[in-house]
Amino acid sequence: MLPGWRRWLFALKISGAALLALGIALWIDLPRPYWAMATVYITMQPLSGATRSKALYRVIGTLIGVTATVVMVPALVNAPEMLTLALALWTAGCLYLSLLDRTPRSYLFMLAGYTAALIGFPAVATPEAIFDIAVSRAEEITLGILCASLVASLVLPEPVGPVLAARVGAWLAEAGRWTGDVLSGVGEAPALRARRLRLAVEAAEIDALSAHLAYDTSAQSRAVPLVQLLRGRMLMLLPVLSSLADRIAALTALSGLTPELRGLLAEVEAWSAQGAPAAGVEALMARIEAADRPLPAHPSWTALVRASLIERLRELVAIGRDCRALQDGIRRGDGSLREPLAYAGEFGGRAPRHRDHGMALRSALGVFLGIVACVTVWIVTAWPDGATAAMMGAVLCCLFAAQDDPVPMILSFALWTGVAVVGVGGLLFGVMPLVHDFISLALVLAPVLILCGLLMSDPKTLPVGLALGINGNALLAIQDRYSAEFGAYVNASLALVGGIGLAAVVTRLVRSVGAEHGARRLVAASRADLARAARRRGRGDRIAFAHLMLDRLGLLVPRLAAAGPDSDLTRIDTLAALRVGMNLVALRRARHGLPPEAVAPLDDVLDAVAAHYDGPRGPASDTVLHRIDAALARIEAAPGGASGHDARRDALLGLVGLRRALFSEAPPPGAALLAREAA
Repeated sequence: MLPGWRRWLFALKISGAALLALGIALWIDLPRPYWAMATVYITMQPLSGATRSKALYRVIGTLIGVTATVVMVPALVNAPEMLTLALALWTAGCLYLSLLDRTPRSYLFMLAGYTAALIGFPAVATPEAIFDIAVSRAEEITLGILCASLVASLVLPEPVGPVLAARVGAWLAEAGRWTGDVLSGVGEAPALRARRLRLAVEAAEIDALSAHLAYDTSAQSRAVPLVQLLRGRMLMLLPVLSSLADRIAALTALSGLTPELRGLLAEVEAWSAQGAPAAGVEALMARIEAADRPLPAHPSWTALVRASLIERLRELVAIGRDCRALQDGIRRGDGSLREPLAYAGEFGGRAPRHRDHGMALRSALGVFLGIVACVTVWIVTAWPDGATAAMMGAVLCCLFAAQDDPVPMILSFALWTGVAVVGVGGLLFGVMPLVHDFISLALVLAPVLILCGLLMSDPKTLPVGLALGINGNALLAIQDRYSAEFGAYVNASLALVGGIGLAAVVTRLVRSVGAEHGARRLVAASRADLARAARRRGRGDRIAFAHLMLDRLGLLVPRLAAAGPDSDLTRIDTLAALRVGMNLVALRRARHGLPPEAVAPLDDVLDAVAAHYDGPRGPASDTVLHRIDAALARIEAAPGGASGHDARRDALLGLVGLRRALFSEAPPPGAALLAREAA
């Protein structure tokens, strides 16, 4: 299939930006103008806002890296071991910070790290010129970044806003289909469940896309606060729908799904199918409130599950209404809302993100050892181009450090760099001697540059395009006059491929873990957070907790898919674990309004849940179930809140939700509740 017009447009823009950078670099007589061309291929993105957001951080990171190099190289050039350690530690430390950040700002740390290696190692032979070299590299790299940003912004820009609005619309449409299936009682096939879990991944992708919105030229650039508010509601919608499906199934098994409830579910389903219009919200909420009955002194299990269902319906309608209002505001692009939000203050905090300090340290260790290995080979063999190997080893270890197993990508990069060596060699020694001015040079380079852009425009071939675009330009090494020499070219090519290969070897030994290992670390981190949530006794922030858990879920789902169907991880109910967390926060809030005699059994439940998640992965023990049932029996007789927030009701519904999340197959609670069930 031939590339579409958008891919051709991106290819033409990136090749044009590269030629513009080359022309300016030659015009102002920069020593290595090809650095500016290669930087364009590192920087430019299909969406103009993404290019600009990264460009700012890349420029700042480059300047920090340049400054660090100017400080380190002159001071340590007579002690190569110390200089190697200093550059390796600097690059590793910056990579560590980059991996913890997970926003466009991470490029600042990464560029600060490997820019020092890019400049420092080649400058070892001429330390007295380090300042001039550093300034030249900063100028060349900054020129490439600015040319990429300029072309992306002025030449038929592809703004982030409309793409983001379309992604939000598609996400809400899929969530609407799930809502319809849940409320109509349709069971979840494995394929359907996997598609629903993709919603967490897509929410994370929308969040990543929204990080570039503030740098966009579209009308939606003013809607950044609305996108942040919407993401919180999108994420909360997942556990609410999962809980609703569970409560409907439980009431069906208890024969407690009365005609009144079925009618209410049908009304909510019809409202959702219409796009959650604001016009019908008040009447629908009135119907939900009318169906909600005060819990008696000794409620039956069916009454408790019914009350929990009503509570989830209330949340579903409120969140659905907010999502539609926020989506309309984002689509208009004026940054305003035409109606108040149901959860006006609860979703306003900063969303926490998952940080894996262990894997970040492992990646930092990988780049440190990779640099040391390359420099060791350089020193032992007295390799004239050993600096290139050390430089490429540092860059490749950094570029793919976020992956569970970077080795396949690094090896692919090495393979296509080898292809670039052959192709560029033919161009350099067969065609370039015939070039005598910039126009003929541009005509010769344009087809190759466009091909690299086409490859980069498709996610499947992006690594190929990067390898050819970055290393191809570096190998071509265009100067203001032709000065290619075959022996030097072969030596530089071997150093380039050798540095990448050595990076792959070190990464295989130190860093590669695989998707299943990454999934297990995410599951372990979630269990540790659930244990902490159960041990703490503060009121907690359920939205912040949901953000963190669902951020992990977005990282976990693709790893579970890559782990394969035979992995025991595929049996994990990730949404049930999230529901456990939400109910733990609800119980912690409720305990502050309960009388002392009701707090003790609730604390016993929290302690038992903490012990479960502190232990090995597996089903919760009967001890947890017995403590939940004992707490239900004690708290059901406790007096309710005097006004407003009813702690007794919240505690009972939290216990119901916790019991259903941990023991969905368990029969209803013991004798006391069963006796009232029969009465």
